[in-house]
Amino acid sequence: MGVLIGVTVAVIVGLLIASFFVRRYREATRPHSGWQRTDEVFNDPSTQRVMRVYLDTDGSRHYVEERRGTRGA
Repeated sequence: MGVLIGVTVAVIVGLLIASFFVRRYREATRPHSGWQRTDEVFNDPSTQRVMRVYLDTDGSRHYVEERRGTRGA
């Protein structure tokens, strides 16, 4: 029983740590070549980061963290 609890705790801790390093769906660290910057900016309520929306040639949306001093650039 103790081993099961230990394994369960280890899995939960591992998932929590991994969640800090895994990007969300359609999130990128920087815009790719060909993506078009939009005027849409929003505050991601789960991470408290300001995100900029970019569109690719297919019209798919991608999200890039808006760095300080890059708004309106």
